[in-house]
Amino acid sequence: MTSDQWKSFITNPVAADGAWGTELLKAGLEQGDCPELMNLESPEIVQKVAASYAEAGSRIILTNSFGGTALKLAQYGLEEKTEEINIAAAKLTSAAGEGDYLTAGDMGPCGKMVFMGEVSEEEVENAYARQAAALKRGGADLLLLETFTDLTEVSAALKGAVSTGLPVAVTLTYDKMADGSYRTVMGHSPEDVVPVLTELGASAVGANCGAGIDQYVELASLLCRISSLPVWIKANAGLPVLVDNKVCYPMEADEYAGHVQALLKEGVKIVGGCCGTNPAHIRGIVREIEAFLK
Repeated sequence: MTSDQWKSFITNPVAADGAWGTELLKAGLEQGDCPELMNLESPEIVQKVAASYAEAGSRIILTNSFGGTALKLAQYGLEEKTEEINIAAAKLTSAAGEGDYLTAGDMGPCGKMVFMGEVSEEEVENAYARQAAALKRGGADLLLLETFTDLTEVSAALKGAVSTGLPVAVTLTYDKMADGSYRTVMGHSPEDVVPVLTELGASAVGANCGAGIDQYVELASLLCRISSLPVWIKANAGLPVLVDNKVCYPMEADEYAGHVQALLKEGVKIVGGCCGTNPAHIRGIVREIEAFLK
């Protein structure tokens, strides 16, 4: 997908997909296991998740590759399978359903801290260039860097990802501070982040994970005001709670969907879901977008 094709696609708001980790855990992924290895060992489960989002009406569906950099896979002894895992991830999502959707190669943090000297910026850039190239080979139409909190890391990752020529969206995780501002845990504000990502060639910016969707409406308003790029919001289904020693996200689909109109009115172009969301949440988002466009 070219930059012009991306701009054309995103003229009107679209629904992305929901959580992947939550759905894979429901399908049998064990806590602590490598989700990306399922692309090779349980491809039918991975493809079923993607297909469920296609059926729900998602126009952008991610790949099961959030931890797919060689740096992250090395923690499981899978670095040598980096290309194989990511190519498979993109192929599984691309072939999952009959819906009219784009495949977004998903890339999360590498698991090492640049500011602590655990990894260099060059190593980060190279790792994401490698993963992004494999996702493109597998059929990804665009790329998503998500859940980052360190501007240095995500900047290096973006440099690597844009080398593919594919559009790259970037979403960070923000929390609301006592003074009312929004910052990542590393102290970066949207005002710090957006100009840097724009200069480095991002095709969309936004926020994911962190607070529930009700708390992200205000943040979305800020992002839309300061960004010339499309804004992507994919919030959690409320704040997590412990139920029988398991982390749960309590916000049901209808309540989640009840906040979508507010996001759209602020100018958000892509609305999806993060932790705790599922196809029912996406159907709600699709319904609200359709109503907004009437």
